[in-house]
Amino acid sequence: MQVASERVLQWRGTLVLLRKEVIRFRKVSVQTVLAPVVSAVLFLIVFQHVLAGRIELPGGITYAAFLAPGLAMMALQQNAFANSSSSLTQSKVTGNLVFLLLTPLPAWSWFVGYVGGGVIRGLVVGIAVWLSTLPFVWTWPLYPGYALAMLLIAAVLMSALGLLAGLWADKWDQLSLFQSFLINPLSFLAGVFYSVQSLEEPWKSLAHGNPFFFMIDGLRWAFFGVSDAAAALDFAVSLGFCVTISLLCWLLLARGWRIRH
Repeated sequence: MQVASERVLQWRGTLVLLRKEVIRFRKVSVQTVLAPVVSAVLFLIVFQHVLAGRIELPGGITYAAFLAPGLAMMALQQNAFANSSSSLTQSKVTGNLVFLLLTPLPAWSWFVGYVGGGVIRGLVVGIAVWLSTLPFVWTWPLYPGYALAMLLIAAVLMSALGLLAGLWADKWDQLSLFQSFLINPLSFLAGVFYSVQSLEEPWKSLAHGNPFFFMIDGLRWAFFGVSDAAAALDFAVSLGFCVTISLLCWLLLARGWRIRH
């Protein structure tokens, strides 16, 4: 009975932490949801105007249609990462992390709470970006189940990566290094605005070494049935990175790495 009671309390605490993370980004939805949507629409308009007809695309799809899934996935990646990383870093900088440390919540509760919040924000922003592109170009996934799976895997992976960055960072400058020199470059160089097959070597091989490419390429395949890499490879690589980063986060949380001094 005591063990069951502890489990119930742990789940309640986990749900409270998750709810706190959702409320946190919902209260500033203009910044966390509307701003990425507006940015994505501007990307679509500008790049469609400048590059349409100048880039060779697989399957003969239009450039605007090619952009839509990539922009949705890029927005999901950046916002899922930003939510968990900024939340944990803010708690460390302001000193209120001590209140969470005083609770009996295990490592998995921390993981579910922080990563779950990032997943929800990433999915909300990614789907909102896709919906915002529909007035400009109609796109609908040919394989909705695969599309949903790729979105979920990407959201968990990026949110877990954000949690890892938040564990490492003790101040905002450190977190901005992670964002500026890892997340943003990998996002923009993952084939959002161009087909990787159009690149010359060694850039094509380097692009295939970018894990962000497989998430974007997989979602694009779910929409059009054409992609730069095999759909099974996109799924396997994305899932592999997701499981690896998630296990690493859980292990570091269990050890209290950089949160228990």
